[in-house]
Amino acid sequence: MNPAMLYTVLVAAIVFEVLGTSAMQAAQHFTRLGPTVMMVVCYAIAFFFLSYTLRFIPVGIAYAVWSGLGIVLISLVGYFAFGQKLDLAAILGLGLIIAGVVVLNLFSKSTFH
Repeated sequence: MNPAMLYTVLVAAIVFEVLGTSAMQAAQHFTRLGPTVMMVVCYAIAFFFLSYTLRFIPVGIAYAVWSGLGIVLISLVGYFAFGQKLDLAAILGLGLIIAGVVVLNLFSKSTFH
């Protein structure tokens, strides 16, 4: 599989994970059926795509990218969609996560190039 397609699948896994986590917030402790169903479906799709990437990318690298970018994106969703504040320490920490993902992808020989 070519790297561009593989990373497209990984990005799809990340997007569905972020959608599922956003739906979890909207589900209000599973009291709202629509967001609860959306959460389950999005997580199932996210794990399907993530599991596919594990055929080609080592689990540690794939999970680091998936969880790291998921954390950053869900933090942005929380800020813009749910009005959750990010202080300077949170912003710096998110920047370090992004830097870690970049280092993994640019310099690690363990990842798929």
